[in-house]
Amino acid sequence: MKIKSIETFLMQAGTPDDRWWATDAGGQQSARNWLFVKVVTDEGIVGIGECSGWPRVIETAVNDLATVLIDEDPFDIERLWQRMYVAMMGHGMTGTVGSGAITGIDMALWDIKGKALGVPVWQLLGGLVRDRIKIYGHANTPEAARHLLDMGVTAVKTGSVVEPVRRVAAIRGELGGAVDVMVDLHGPPWMTAADAARTAVDLEEFDILFLEDPVAPENVPGFRQVREKTSVPLAAGERVATIWGARELLESGLIDVYQPDTGRSGGITQMKKLAAMAESRFITLAPHSGSLGPVAEYAALHVMASIPNALMLERIVVDWPGRYEVANPPPTQVDGTLVVPDAPGLGVEIDEEAILKYPSTHNIAITGGGYVPGTESETVFFQARNPWASDR
Repeated sequence: MKIKSIETFLMQAGTPDDRWWATDAGGQQSARNWLFVKVVTDEGIVGIGECSGWPRVIETAVNDLATVLIDEDPFDIERLWQRMYVAMMGHGMTGTVGSGAITGIDMALWDIKGKALGVPVWQLLGGLVRDRIKIYGHANTPEAARHLLDMGVTAVKTGSVVEPVRRVAAIRGELGGAVDVMVDLHGPPWMTAADAARTAVDLEEFDILFLEDPVAPENVPGFRQVREKTSVPLAAGERVATIWGARELLESGLIDVYQPDTGRSGGITQMKKLAAMAESRFITLAPHSGSLGPVAEYAALHVMASIPNALMLERIVVDWPGRYEVANPPPTQVDGTLVVPDAPGLGVEIDEEAILKYPSTHNIAITGGGYVPGTESETVFFQARNPWASDR
């Protein structure tokens, strides 16, 4: 079997209701693009993948990488992963654009292999550890958290750098211990380490499951400063890719939960390696999936089903309706879990005609709502909380 062609399908994904986001996303989520990849073989078997990181740019990267894959054997997944990585080496090593391109192609290769052998991808990854994956949703208000709980979802994430403690207090006040609560502090603007540490200490009384991205991902010393001040478990990882990009976070002892993005971490090939690195350090996995499309979600299910240290999977529980139009079948949700698919390959296919109805228009945005009042036009990367007393 040989790779005959590689095609891309870029689309503009609509925005869910604000209640289903963990933070004040502003216009960021209206800029969601989904990029699907189709790898076609000379035997008629087709693999589907998905890329994230910066889809409008990644589409060009996928088309470039295709030139080193035509006529190669799609079963040689590890070798082809290395081939792609070496081919793009001159353009940077751990960036999410290059890794996002590799991810979608790699995902499609696993899909091809599973279909050719007549087994689901999780079978190729070592078999089942579990047949359902726990999910968590997003809630900025107690009412939204209650609605998720009524649907059987017993873990919710809230956040924003604006009044995060008050948000958690309100949800705990409404639901008590009926749900696990996570907090996402990601910016912009990112907090300074001192401010993040103070916030973490204030959150301790609410017994949260983890605190996500308390400081900018580049600020590893900042993670250490937060770690030294609080007992709250820390989580990070969605903005880095590959085992090399994640190595410092995973080896530092600074996080308890690793959150690789299924669409840009380097593919299923890298996800298994990242999971093993995390396992060796007693770190659990909770893959980032908030802005991803339906194919990457399926890939996450296969990985999570096959590893011992899976915690839970992020999900927009009520997404834009087009999500269920452009790919099918949708995964089966039972209470607060997704059922692991058992069809050959990934178990999901894209609808090319439906995708064409949603052409990409833009893929970047400036987020709003997180800046100190009067400084919004500065759009800085990080910012101290000022005044502190009124901003928690």
